[in-house]
Amino acid sequence: MLYSFFLLFALDHTLLDFEVGEEVALGLLLEEMNFSDHEAFRAYYKPMNQAMWKDLEKKLITKSELVNTRFSKAFAYFGIEVDSPTMAEKFQGYMGQQGHAFAGAAELLKDLTNQGYQIYGATNGITKIQQGRMQNSPIGPYFTQVFISEQLGTQKPDALFYEKIAEQIEDFQHEEALMIGDSLTADIPGGIAAGLKTVWVNFKGQQNQTPYQADYEVRTYQELLHLLS
Repeated sequence: MLYSFFLLFALDHTLLDFEVGEEVALGLLLEEMNFSDHEAFRAYYKPMNQAMWKDLEKKLITKSELVNTRFSKAFAYFGIEVDSPTMAEKFQGYMGQQGHAFAGAAELLKDLTNQGYQIYGATNGITKIQQGRMQNSPIGPYFTQVFISEQLGTQKPDALFYEKIAEQIEDFQHEEALMIGDSLTADIPGGIAAGLKTVWVNFKGQQNQTPYQADYEVRTYQELLHLLS
């Protein structure tokens, strides 16, 4: 058993099923836009959006640039001009309704709560989206608080992101905290930079080709529960 008390969880791809939520939200947006070729739009938008989030992690773009340009870029590829901030608002509304969690996520958090852990969210998401999704998700009730990069004014993997979290958690102790997440470019290097123990949630059994080595690696919720029990 690890000597930890404060558990900082990434949300998307760790507990929340981002792919399912995005699929539904994009479908609703495209239907409203009367855009018929959903498959073609997704094929262009998804890798473009992922690349923009990576650029945000590297501080090559701002969160405002990401939110307010991604849809104008995507629709422009298909020869359609849209007001990107308006599209962003519409998408955020649809995405905020999608609280899909991975099977077993709620049960995991229930078990950890019963063991006395304090559970927090640490996400690089957009406030309106993440707050809505947590309200619509079965995992929401288990969180003491969810920290969102947009509200903190900094994002993973910056150590400042974690410093701001530490300031807001009463009696927070770095040596009693654990960063748990799937991302080797945000969660793990961020936790390391902040002096926290880290757990890489590697559901897909991927090879770590980064210089960042988590303290622990798990491939199932059962393995994580065993580690913490």
